[in-house]
Amino acid sequence: MSSRHVLPFPPSVNRYWRHVAIGRSVRAITSEAGRKYRKEVVALLGGAAKYTDKQRLAITLWAYPPDRRRRDLDNLPKAVLDAIEAAGVVEDDSQFDELHVVRCGVVEGGRVVVEIKKLTYEEGE
Repeated sequence: MSSRHVLPFPPSVNRYWRHVAIGRSVRAITSEAGRKYRKEVVALLGGAAKYTDKQRLAITLWAYPPDRRRRDLDNLPKAVLDAIEAAGVVEDDSQFDELHVVRCGVVEGGRVVVEIKKLTYEEGE
């Protein structure tokens, strides 16, 4: 079983999180930009295939940035994986045993093409 989806390009990690002081501690919360991104992905993936928590998965992200600014590829997956989980496509993003991220060419507005594949072994193998 495999599924492929085209999603909007996520906000940067610096825009996805906000840090809020609560008493003497600082807590990271999802920013307005992060919540908006998650809501867009949930709307797009509402009817997508669902994977149960027993299924182990591989995911590939083809990142098409909206411009030529420098970006660290390792910052991209967190927002995308969290949004996929919020959409109910996976029960928990810890189901992903393989993660591949590929930087592609610039496209207007940016996008991320996501392919999820079920791995052939079960949890615990």
